[in-house]
Amino acid sequence: MPTYLALGSPTTVITDAEMDLRLLACFAQIGERKKVLAIPPDFTRANSRAGQITRCVHDHYGAALVDVLPALGTHVPMPDWQIERMYAGVPKERFRIHDWRNDVVTVGELPASYVKAATDGLYDKPWPAQLNRLIWEGGHDLILSIGQVVPHEVVGLANHTKNLFVGCGGKAGIDESHFIGACYGMERMMGRADTPVRRILNEALLRFCGHLDIVFVLTVVAPAKPGEIGDHAGLVTRGLFVGSGVECFEQAAALSVQVNFTVLDEEPETVVAYLDPEEFHTTWLGNKAIYRTRMAIKTGGELIILAPGLKGFGEDPGIDALIRRYGYRTTPEIMGFVRDQPDLADNLSAAAHLVHGSSEGRFRVTYCPGHLSRAEIEGVGYDWADLTTMRQRYDPAKLKDGWNQVDGRRLFYISNPALGLWAHPSRIT
Repeated sequence: MPTYLALGSPTTVITDAEMDLRLLACFAQIGERKKVLAIPPDFTRANSRAGQITRCVHDHYGAALVDVLPALGTHVPMPDWQIERMYAGVPKERFRIHDWRNDVVTVGELPASYVKAATDGLYDKPWPAQLNRLIWEGGHDLILSIGQVVPHEVVGLANHTKNLFVGCGGKAGIDESHFIGACYGMERMMGRADTPVRRILNEALLRFCGHLDIVFVLTVVAPAKPGEIGDHAGLVTRGLFVGSGVECFEQAAALSVQVNFTVLDEEPETVVAYLDPEEFHTTWLGNKAIYRTRMAIKTGGELIILAPGLKGFGEDPGIDALIRRYGYRTTPEIMGFVRDQPDLADNLSAAAHLVHGSSEGRFRVTYCPGHLSRAEIEGVGYDWADLTTMRQRYDPAKLKDGWNQVDGRRLFYISNPALGLWAHPSRIT
């Protein structure tokens, strides 16, 4: 399968102008198309450069870009202001909404024997490959899957086939893929390109989607280094990879590990993470602050999460209710609930999320929410602290990413936990 572009290194800086030129050259190689579907991420991946890429797709293909399907997964649909902010210039009437519960089709099933082998014997049930009907039945002669490769708790590194079978997948496939990842263990997967869930997703693409003309457009984005000029968030594009096979993902993954995975010589006893209120409204998303740092935090330490936009727990009302009922407990406790409680057993992605959001009792998680009460936060197993008080003490405008000294307390600050993974060598398996 062709690779149209493989550009990137830890020191590469791809400007917006260069990205447009490179993409237009790729589209010229791909050739003329009459009915194009773009599958970019939603607003929770606003830093992915997907907005600019999708605008470039529209600039090149024009009216042939008939559908834009944000890969929502279990997330809520994008409101108009998010579409206008992230995808300015792309006609709003081309956007479609992915409904993970109702608007999907099972395109095939991986047999239990394959799943067992892919998961090293951990899981031995068939896995349903599901896709949004628009992808499967839309009759497009080009499908552009767009997104950022970055460490991820379910699949190891985000994007590529995950954008299709999870971002545009159905409840059964999402539930089981998330649960497989939780059972296998995040520490064994995060920051790795070859994981059980990745093997399953890639195999589904090979077995069931050969007739679809899918091209992946993948970015690697990282914080700018001193002396570099980044965007408004201080970020630069380190890599741009375009292709139809797995090679483009593997190349992007190798680069992401170099620029998005930080190995610390010292275990922080205190980590402070900030969640942008425009992006993080729920712990379903905001708990990136937990699972992206849990491999770094010292046993007995504390993670303080400044979350001014936090309004709820789950993106989906049903999942929100399950989180409130069961809370973020230890893995053995959650697995016991799955065994004994039918409502959680029927929502395995929620169960997996509860595992992802747990400190396993090893360190404290203190949430400082903008809109949730102390009772709500403590009800799901976290500590609570007043946002105004904590924001004055740990001012995001004054802290710098990395090590800081505040009131004689040495702490590690992370301004956007969605952009990376932090670990101490003792917890890298």
